[in-house]
Amino acid sequence: MLGLLDTYPLYLHNNGSLLCQPRPHLLSIGNLPSTKERGLMMLSLLGSNGGGGTKKKVRAMRQTPTVAALTDGEKRVLTIMSPESTTTIAKLTAEVSVRNSSNNNKVFAKNMMNTALFNIFRPTSQSHTDKGLVLQLVSTQPHSNGREAKLSDDAVLVWPEDDVVLGGEGTINTYKVEFCVDSDFGVPGAVAVLNRYDSEFFLESINIQQLNVHFPCQSWVQPMNKIDPHKRIFFFDKAYLPSETPIGLKELRKRELRQLRGDGRGHRKSCDKIYDYDVYNDLGDPDKGHEYARPTLGGLHNPYPTRCRTGRPPARMDSTAESRPSGSESIYVPRDEELADIKRHALDQAKLIALARNIVPALLDKMGNEGVLNVDNFIKEPRHSESKYMGLGSILAQLPPWSLLNLGANIEELFKFDPPKIFSREKSHFLEDDEFGRQVLAGLNPLSIERLKVFPPVSKLDPCKWGSVESALKEEHIIDHIDGMSIQQALEENKLFILDYHDIFLPFLDRINALDDRKAYATTTIFFLTKMGTLKPIAIQLALPTMDPNTSSKKVLTPPVDTTTKWLWQLGKAHVCSNDAFVHTYLHHWLRIHATMEPFIIAAHRQLSVMHPIYKLLRPHMRYTLKTNATARETLINAGGILETNFGPGRYSMQITSAAYRDWWQFDQGGLPADLIRRGLAVPDESQPQGVRLVIEDYPYAADGLLIWSSIEKLVKTYVNYYYKDVYAISSDYELQSWYNEFINLGHPDHKNDSWWPKLSAPENLISILTTIIWIVTAQHAVLNFSQYHYGGYVPMRPALMRKLIPKEDDLDYVDFVMDPQRYFESSLPSLSQATKFMAVTSLGSAHSPEEEYIGDRNDLCSWSEEPEIIDAFNQFSTEIKNIETEIEKRNADPKLRNRCGVGVIPYELLMPWSGQGVTGRGVPNSVTA
Repeated sequence: MLGLLDTYPLYLHNNGSLLCQPRPHLLSIGNLPSTKERGLMMLSLLGSNGGGGTKKKVRAMRQTPTVAALTDGEKRVLTIMSPESTTTIAKLTAEVSVRNSSNNNKVFAKNMMNTALFNIFRPTSQSHTDKGLVLQLVSTQPHSNGREAKLSDDAVLVWPEDDVVLGGEGTINTYKVEFCVDSDFGVPGAVAVLNRYDSEFFLESINIQQLNVHFPCQSWVQPMNKIDPHKRIFFFDKAYLPSETPIGLKELRKRELRQLRGDGRGHRKSCDKIYDYDVYNDLGDPDKGHEYARPTLGGLHNPYPTRCRTGRPPARMDSTAESRPSGSESIYVPRDEELADIKRHALDQAKLIALARNIVPALLDKMGNEGVLNVDNFIKEPRHSESKYMGLGSILAQLPPWSLLNLGANIEELFKFDPPKIFSREKSHFLEDDEFGRQVLAGLNPLSIERLKVFPPVSKLDPCKWGSVESALKEEHIIDHIDGMSIQQALEENKLFILDYHDIFLPFLDRINALDDRKAYATTTIFFLTKMGTLKPIAIQLALPTMDPNTSSKKVLTPPVDTTTKWLWQLGKAHVCSNDAFVHTYLHHWLRIHATMEPFIIAAHRQLSVMHPIYKLLRPHMRYTLKTNATARETLINAGGILETNFGPGRYSMQITSAAYRDWWQFDQGGLPADLIRRGLAVPDESQPQGVRLVIEDYPYAADGLLIWSSIEKLVKTYVNYYYKDVYAISSDYELQSWYNEFINLGHPDHKNDSWWPKLSAPENLISILTTIIWIVTAQHAVLNFSQYHYGGYVPMRPALMRKLIPKEDDLDYVDFVMDPQRYFESSLPSLSQATKFMAVTSLGSAHSPEEEYIGDRNDLCSWSEEPEIIDAFNQFSTEIKNIETEIEKRNADPKLRNRCGVGVIPYELLMPWSGQGVTGRGVPNSVTA
């Protein structure tokens, strides 16, 4: 059957003309026998001699089905005669929608216009030309031999040279194509597409309206002659488990997946659509110099998830490292994973704004005026702050021409940042204790706080390797700050909590502190839960490594009692924030979401057909993630990249994530309830709607998150139970099992033998796995990503790196500290230009694009047009998400909830489902889009 997809078209000629004569009343549309799976309409010819008119008889060039088009106002019939039989042929009209794009086919850019233009292209002698779009329908029904699908003949769509079309970017232009089909052709289940133009184009959809058959293509189609010699296959939008696949589509379903998997060889080109795995051996650039070399992540020494394979050649200086992209080349992702034009343009504009806002700070640094507290001068006054992002082009368009020569009047717009939410000119530059405690529950990183179960806290590090790991925290450090309780009583009543970065940082501190302008501790912070439900910091331990198991280098700070201890306390909190910023960005954000979820997406494309119900459920949750991760490897987490430059651990940052992945990451702990229970922030309680009870009632991230988690779980449960009625349905679905097994074995090979992986043996297992994945890529990512600027962008309060340790009394620096503690504090923080670069980066990463798709919104419900139960489940999910937004607004107005309501308290909006464009600090997109 597959060989027939590449055969030449059928031409029926009588003196060079296609014979397709009017035959009213001969053709009608009938219904297929009703089934639960599909209620599609199919063609039915009522008889060869009914009605008036004459029937044209011609000799066929070959006896295979033909394709034509059928419209409501025009019913036509062809008859194919052979010595043995006569076959009647009808027409089908398909609407082919193509998106005009700046990257699109040059022919399109020349020949399209803004208004939707409909042209009818018939399968005439134009199909002999060397240009055009060749289409062929594939029936869901097999030939009488039972093995091969029925195929239509080719229809050719050509854009005429004299067709003047002035298409705007993003315009969708629709064309009509006519197909001729045999009376017994059945329902079209797939369409094969061949691009005979010289350039790629974006095929939006193909629709056969009178049969209500929709092919949601949404894919770039490459030119046949240069890149892809095969026809692309697009299936109609009905969901089928593998065992339910129509016979005519079974082999095509397998073929498509084989093509997506590729053969694991060769250098991937930007036009390819192949998904494969590789280790992280592309972060360094050894050809640029030894200082840019980085170890391979993945394998025995540095366990790691896998990433999308690019196949670039090895570096010249290190054959185990992949070379960096050359020139203007970008890191490969499959073609359909690239950003849409509107998102890419918004990103480009934001980069220009970021560049402009760093010009003056960089000049001031070079002049020696590098005080980071001067960053306030580069933040707009509140009256100039915009609630949504404005592109540079929009700003320039609003300025009068003469002002471009005198930018002083417009410096607020061009060169200043919107105020982060944690910034206030009325407040101190320093992080106050109440805000410090509030932010661990409702700020940049609410995922690290844990309930303290043992005091003093116990390290898991080997003392023979890292020196004494016994905590320096003692009863006398905290006893005066726990409201008269004993420590045991405070532990039993769940009053003590901990932010513990000791074991994460200590093994790397010698190397980090040897870097220029980088100094760090392994911090441990103890918090006390007050009667108002807020946390207050009561002790900070600052640890450095020693190689002697009998010695320790630890310092404990407690709330200040005088001016000297006030500044020491501020320095201690700054070091905690530096640790916290790194853990937020590299461990919780990059590792737990971006890196560990990439293999699930690769496996889904390789093992789940686009017709698979689980693929259809997950599709909006995979959008842009591979491109986002490739960009991160290209410019953010690579050697000398933006994040490596701006965070304390520098070149050792990714190695720390490898250690965390080895020692700490578990997929089964990725769901919100499991994570909260693991950290001691919740206990199982079946009487609660979400099945858990929070230990801290006013924990905004957890309280709002559980609402979203519960709604996701409810939707997934309905969906899974609809398609999988029992254990056998799960175990017999070879695509589903292959996806999950590949996610584990090829996506996480360094953890593949761990016993904690959930088994996929029953519907409830699948519900848990899918709910966890959707939660991670939607709500959890939103909290970590869109908090970056507003909660972490103001460097004096939340430094991402520190440049000095806290001086001891016998240090030479101690005199400078005592003489001018504020100057010492400021010199410990990043420089002014470092601060504005960090603000620019976090602003860029925290912005919503104009075409963001948010949780609760789906534009593909037609895939379940015959499954009202699924449509109802999605609609109910959307309604629940809207209700969650209303509930969050109520909570933010409740004065009893001190962590989200009160004077100077920032309302917690990070899990508000919807947002406008720009840096808003709210909105939950469907996928990892930034």
